[in-house]
Amino acid sequence: MSQTEDFLTKAEEQAIVEAIVEAEKNTSGEIRVHLEEHSEKDPLVRAQEVFFTLNMQNTKARNGVLIYIGVKDKKLAILGDEGINNLVEADFWDCTKDVIITHFKEGKYKLGLVEGILKAGEQLKKYFPYQSDDTNELSNEISRG
Repeated sequence: MSQTEDFLTKAEEQAIVEAIVEAEKNTSGEIRVHLEEHSEKDPLVRAQEVFFTLNMQNTKARNGVLIYIGVKDKKLAILGDEGINNLVEADFWDCTKDVIITHFKEGKYKLGLVEGILKAGEQLKKYFPYQSDDTNELSNEISRG
């Protein structure tokens, strides 16, 4: 079994999907989590590739967010689309990353992701509040590479 399959149990994955649903109740932003075993590339560069592979740039407001995890490499990147990046300060994702990393260091992967996702939703709410006509433009399921 690969490390990406061992990283989270099915119940933990479901809790993460539920956190995405909860976070997206606060914002029109779209949040995805992607797990990958290994990449030779810088995590931010690889996250950009995955972002486009998952067609996350196709949201109406260009407000997709990818949380990329290189499981074996212990790498993390958070990437927001241009609609977000054009509005927020450069260190916008730092506190979300800090929440995730703190829990990951203790082996609490589900907790780190759940809290990080909820934090991202709260942060996005300021710039992209939930709209009554909001539709879920991207899958909430965890993707794997």
